[in-house]
Amino acid sequence: MAGSRRLPETWFRRGLWLIAVLFAAFLMGLGGLVVDRLPGVAPAPTLDSFVDRGQAERADAAIKQARLQREDIDSQLETARLQLKARTTAYRNARELFNDWVATRTATAQASQDAELVARTQALDGLKAAERDAQTQIDTLEAKRLDAQRAVQSAGAAREALDRVAGERLAAIARSQELKVFGIRLALTLPLLVVAGWLFVRQRKSTWWPFVWGFIFFAVFTFFVELVPYLPDYGGYVRYLVGIGLTVLIGRYAVVSLQRYLARQKAEEQLPDEERRKTLSYDLAQARWAKSVCPGCERPVRLDDVERDFCVHCGICLFDRCGGCGARKNAFAHFCHHCGARSSGAQVEGGPRQAG
Repeated sequence: MAGSRRLPETWFRRGLWLIAVLFAAFLMGLGGLVVDRLPGVAPAPTLDSFVDRGQAERADAAIKQARLQREDIDSQLETARLQLKARTTAYRNARELFNDWVATRTATAQASQDAELVARTQALDGLKAAERDAQTQIDTLEAKRLDAQRAVQSAGAAREALDRVAGERLAAIARSQELKVFGIRLALTLPLLVVAGWLFVRQRKSTWWPFVWGFIFFAVFTFFVELVPYLPDYGGYVRYLVGIGLTVLIGRYAVVSLQRYLARQKAEEQLPDEERRKTLSYDLAQARWAKSVCPGCERPVRLDDVERDFCVHCGICLFDRCGGCGARKNAFAHFCHHCGARSSGAQVEGGPRQAG
């Protein structure tokens, strides 16, 4: 249709579409302010609001004490392990020296070295006893650390139990709040959708269409941004049911519109040629012509066929002869392309329009 418009009209229409977008943007901004200040909606509660503070403080204190005890035991255990490592190394070195000395004594077989053998053996036994004491200390500390870890886990479990009970209460309050917010948003959004649907059906081609389309854009944005994200989920059932309902409504509208369109086209095809031309606007006819479809029935036709003057589907005249020069021309043109004479059957521009 744009090819049949005057250049200023094209730019005017682009400007009007810009007005429609700006109008929708300002409405969205205003709607956002209204939604952000919904009446009767309290701030969202937190988990701490539902936890028994006395029990929570005692549980936190127990967790802190148990962790400090475990950290102290970890420090002692690290020290004990270092001591064990040092004593084990000392015993191993002493044992090697003792074995070397015993081998030397065996070779010399000197009886004077029996007292030294006893002393060395006692010293070696002392080092081994020290190693065993260090290992015993480590075993004791590890047992204490296990007890401390269990105390941390027990205190943590008690704290988690408090949070779990509070979480259940919070979830119930959150669901109630969610339903309340959704109800308020639905009460604000549903009338907008109803008005937008009525405007789309009745007023989208009226004189004030930029404001109509701006409001439609605003209503669609409000539905998908301000309402849909707040739909109660209930495991996905609500969202799928709403999607099915919207699909059925939109599909029904599309099917009914198609049936009405086909019925209207069939009825118009029964009218005489002149009456059918009166129902077509100049711009609409030229737009369909540019798409190589019949302006009357919108079926594809071969407009480059010089032998074809009528539509083979609906019988409407496509080409006629100029009354001034006799040239073959577009039957829907206002003027002859060859001599510029006005067509005898040309309709007034801006006449009746037909949905296309």
